[in-house]
Amino acid sequence: MEAYEELIRRVREASLLGSCAAVLGWDQRTYMPAKGALHRAQQIALLAGMVHEQTTAPAIGELLGEVEGSESVREGDSAMAVNVREIRRRYDRECKLPRALVTELARTCTLARDVWVQARRESDFALFRPWLEKIVALKRQEAEAVGYAGVPYDALLDDYEPGETAGHLATLFAALRDGLVPRVAAIQATGRRPDIAILQREYPVDRQEAFGRAAAAMIGFDFTAGRLDETTHPFCSGIGPGDTRLTTRYDPRDFGDAFFSILHEAGHGIYDQGLDPTLYGTPMGSAVSLAIHESQSRLWENFVGRSRAFWDHVFPLARRTFPEGLADVTLDAFYFAINDCRPSFIRVDADEVTYNLHVLLRFELEQALISGDLPAADVPAAWNEAVQRYFDLTPPDNSRGCLQDTHWSGGAIGYFPTYTLGNLYAAQFFGQAREDLGDLEAQFRRGEFAPLKEWLRTKIHRHGQRYRAADLVAAVTGKPLSPRSFVDYLRSKYGPLYGI
Repeated sequence: MEAYEELIRRVREASLLGSCAAVLGWDQRTYMPAKGALHRAQQIALLAGMVHEQTTAPAIGELLGEVEGSESVREGDSAMAVNVREIRRRYDRECKLPRALVTELARTCTLARDVWVQARRESDFALFRPWLEKIVALKRQEAEAVGYAGVPYDALLDDYEPGETAGHLATLFAALRDGLVPRVAAIQATGRRPDIAILQREYPVDRQEAFGRAAAAMIGFDFTAGRLDETTHPFCSGIGPGDTRLTTRYDPRDFGDAFFSILHEAGHGIYDQGLDPTLYGTPMGSAVSLAIHESQSRLWENFVGRSRAFWDHVFPLARRTFPEGLADVTLDAFYFAINDCRPSFIRVDADEVTYNLHVLLRFELEQALISGDLPAADVPAAWNEAVQRYFDLTPPDNSRGCLQDTHWSGGAIGYFPTYTLGNLYAAQFFGQAREDLGDLEAQFRRGEFAPLKEWLRTKIHRHGQRYRAADLVAAVTGKPLSPRSFVDYLRSKYGPLYGI
C-alpha cells in the first residue's frame, strides 16, 4: 500500500532526525566543554522543533486517515496495525503541543541540566530553583495542551507509560508499600549487618572499567555495537541500530557504584540491541514503554547481577582483578555486602528492598509539584520531611536530598514511577523465564547467560510495541501485573540472608 509505505518513510525520517539530537544529548553529558551549554541548547531546541514539525505534518494525518480503514490495519496485532495504531497515538498527542512549547522545553532543559550539575556539586538548591520553577510551569502547559481525564500528572505519565494513570499507580503502589514496610522493619530488627567496608576499599578506576566491560559483555551486551563512557548520572542512549552507548560514574573507593550501574545500563542496552534493526524508526522496532525498558535493566542488575549464582561464576575474576581489595574476602561475605539492606539517602545506591520507597517518595512529590500544591521553593523541606517519614532519616545536604537525581532538570516529570513498575515487571518476567528455561541459577554458575538473553529477545524485545506494557506481561506470564511476584522474590532472597 503506497500510503502506508509513505507514512513509514516519513516516520523513519523523523526518527533519524531525533537520533541526531540523541547524539548531541549524549555528548553534552559526557565530553562537551562546559562553555558549550548555550550553543548546545540552541542546537537541541532547533532539532526538537524540526522533529515536532515532521511528526505533526498534516501529511501524516492524511496518510493515517487513508490507511486506517484498510483490512490489514483492522487486524489488531499485525505489524501494520501496530504501527498505525501507535503512530496515530503519538501524532494526536504531538499535534496538541505548540512548536514554541516544544522548543522552549528543549532549550530550557538543556540549560537546566548544566545548572543542576553545578547545584548538585555545591549542594545549592537556590541555583537550581528558578530552573525547576520554569520546567514545572512548562510541564503544566504541556499537560493542559495534551489533556487528561483525571489529573494533570496523568498527561505527563502517559508519555512514558501509555495508558497508565496516577490513580491506578496509587492503588498498585499502596499494595507494594504494604508488602515492603514490614519486610524492611523485620530486616532491621534482626540486627544483622554485612561488612560493607569491604566494598569501600581501593578499587582502581581503570580496573573497575575493565571489569565492568567484561561483565557487560558476559551477559550479552555487544561492544562492537556500543561503547562505555563516564558521566555524572549514569544513562544509556540507544542512538540507533549498531550504536548503543552506556555510561557510568566511578568512585575509586566504592566497588558497587560503577559496577552495578554498568550492569543496569547494559540491561537497557541489551534491550535496545534486541530490537529488530530492520524496523528501526517504527513502533514495531521501538521499546514498549519506560517501565518495560526498566524491567530489563533491573532484571540484569539485580535478579542476575546480585544473585549468588552470578557471583559463584564471577567472583574468582573479581579477586584476580582487585587483589588488594578482595584477597581476604570470602564469597559469602561479598555476597552479603552487595545485598546489604538498610535505609539510605541515595536512590541509585539503594538496595532492592528499600529502592521502591525512594520512587514512591518522588511519585508523591511530583504530583504535588504539577498540581500546584508544592511550590518549587518548598521542595527541599518537603523532600526532607518525606525522607524522614519513609526512612526515619534526615538528608545532611541537598546533594544527598532533592538534588540527587537529574530527571527534573531534563523535564522528565512522570518518569520516576516507571522504575518501580520496572521492578514489578522484572519479577514476573524472571519468574516465567525460570519456568520456561529451567534452572537459571545453574546456568549462571556455568557462565551461561545467553539462554536468558534470547528468551527476553524472543518474548519481549522483538515484539516492539505490539503490546502495551500491561498486555505484554499478561501475554508473557499469563497473569496481570501484581506486586506479589516481587515481594515473594524479596522474601526468598533476603529471608536466608537475614535469618527471617
